[in-house]
Amino acid sequence: MKLQQLRYIWEVAHHDLNVSATAQVLYTSQPGISKQIRLLEDELGVEIFARSGKHLTRVTPAGEAILKVSGEILRKVESIKQVAQEFSNENKGSLSIATTHTQARYALPGIIQDFIKQYPDVSLHMHQGTPLQIAEMAADGTVDFAIATEAMDHFNDLIMMPCYRWNRSILVPKTHPLAQRARPTLEEVATFPLVTYVFGFTGRSKLDEAFKNKGLTPKVVFTAADADVIKTYVRLGLGVGIVATMSIDPEKDSDLVAINADHLFKDSITKIGFRKGTFLRGFMYDFVARFAAHLDKGVLDKASQCHSKAELEEMFSSLELPSR
Repeated sequence: MKLQQLRYIWEVAHHDLNVSATAQVLYTSQPGISKQIRLLEDELGVEIFARSGKHLTRVTPAGEAILKVSGEILRKVESIKQVAQEFSNENKGSLSIATTHTQARYALPGIIQDFIKQYPDVSLHMHQGTPLQIAEMAADGTVDFAIATEAMDHFNDLIMMPCYRWNRSILVPKTHPLAQRARPTLEEVATFPLVTYVFGFTGRSKLDEAFKNKGLTPKVVFTAADADVIKTYVRLGLGVGIVATMSIDPEKDSDLVAINADHLFKDSITKIGFRKGTFLRGFMYDFVARFAAHLDKGVLDKASQCHSKAELEEMFSSLELPSR
């Protein structure tokens, strides 16, 4: 059994069983990958992939178990490399982050700009996706850190830590009836068509929960993952916008009226997390502390030692989070 063979089966499984695409990514030949997979299967005495002719069709039950262990081994190998890099050149390497559009557009730009100035030899890669995709990328080791609000607590292998609280604002054109209401009620808001985030994005669950608790069924006529897209359709008169307050620019959005909605919805909490067992390099600790000052090296190391989600939640239960 060779480490290269484990890397091949892992990459094939994560490229939709497309050996040709995997070969291109790994800069090798398709026949070479197929041969090494066959040799590994022969050695183990089980099929990792089911086949139809020359095509791989699915991962077998045995393959699922083998891939899980292979992923752990490959991550350990990567950790060994990172340990060596930390001692050979502590300010050189790569950092990959998965996050949503809202975080990438409104929360991270200044932090990333300062980070790159401090660490010019660290290549930074940002991946955007749904909260579920973001959590999956962190869980399988595709990225170092996941930053999101929703769907982050469904993965037991992730150490998720709270960063800050945030809430929402209502956006309407200046001629809209709500534009004159400083503290509209949820019942008033529900009488108008709504334009807001796609379910599962940017605290949408808290919004739905608030209406449900009041026995209201709002008419959501348009949803998007991008606050700027939501603003566009508010300007077109499609409906009342509900967006993260951090996404509102007083200058660029001066044609709209922003009404604070803290009294209508519960705060949402943005979290940052990484996979258990990840070796954190010095610049990784620094990045997290720049994003959330209370998450310093000591806190991250302590969080890494927590044995359960309950223990991790207890660790942060009395923490007063900043608001954005």
